Amino acid sequence: MEKVLVMKFGGASVAAPESFERVAEIIMERRTQYHNIAVVVSAMGDTTDELISLARKVNPNPPKREMDMLITVGERISIALLAMALAKNGVVAKSFTGSQSGIVTSHEHTGAKIVNVKPHRLHKTFADGHLAIVAGFQGVSTEGEITTLGRGGSDTTAVALAAAIGAPSVEFYKDVAGIFDADPKRHSQAVKFSSMTYEDAYKLVSRGAEVLHPRCIKLAEKNGVILQVKSFINGDDPGTVIQGDNRGVPAVPVYELEEEALLAGR
Repeated sequence: MEKVLVMKFGGASVAAPESFERVAEIIMERRTQYHNIAVVVSAMGDTTDELISLARKVNPNPPKREMDMLITVGERISIALLAMALAKNGVVAKSFTGSQSGIVTSHEHTGAKIVNVKPHRLHKTFADGHLAIVAGFQGVSTEGEITTLGRGGSDTTAVALAAAIGAPSVEFYKDVAGIFDADPKRHSQAVKFSSMTYEDAYKLVSRGAEVLHPRCIKLAEKNGVILQVKSFINGDDPGTVIQGDNRGVPAVPVYELEEEALLAGR
C-alpha cells in the first residue's frame, strides 16, 4: 500500500500570492517520501474575517446559510492558487471543495460537525498519480447544503481526512515552530515541546494556546492519527509531535458527532 500523508497549511502560510511558491516547495520536498499527498488549505490571511465584515455591511444579521455560501469562497481561492503554483513547478494537483472531497456534515450552518468522509474522488486522484488539494473548514450537509465547520474547522478537516484515507499522520504548517509553554512571539524564553500526549496537548490548547483547536486533537486521539506541528518557514525543524499509544484505534474512522457530548459548551 502506498504511503499517504496529509499536510495542512493555515492562513498565515498562504497570506500573500508569493506565499504559494513556498508552500509548493514544501509539498514537493515531502513528495520525495510520500507518493500520495492530500493538502488541506485555509483561506488566505484575513480573508474569512474580511468576508464576514463585508456580509455585515450588507446585512448586520445575515442568514447563516448565505454566510456559509459566502465565506467558503476563501478556501476555494486558496486551493486553486496552490494548484496553480504546483503546476508552475511541473506538479499536477487537483483542487477540491469540501463537498467534492466527500466531507459530509451535520446540518447546522456556520458550526457543523463532520459526520462522514467519502473520499472517492481523492482515491481516484491518487490512482492517477496526482496530488489532492482540499478546501478546509467546509463540507456538505446530509441535506445537500454547503456548510462551514466553525472555529478550528480546517484543522479538523485535515484530521478527519487522514482518518478516512488511512494516513497515519497530519503535518500542520504554522507561523510558529511547534507548541511552546508560552507564546514564542511574546516570550523569547518560551520552551518548545518536542513531543506531547494528546491529553497534554488538549489541556494546553484548551487554556488558550491557539496553535491547534481542541476539537481536532480529540478527533486525532479517537482515530490514532499522529499530529506534527511544524514551521512553514523552517521546514528542517521537526516541531512538536502529538501522539498516544494508539491502542484501541477503531476499525472504521470516528467522526465528530462522537465528540458532541465532550465538546458541548466549547
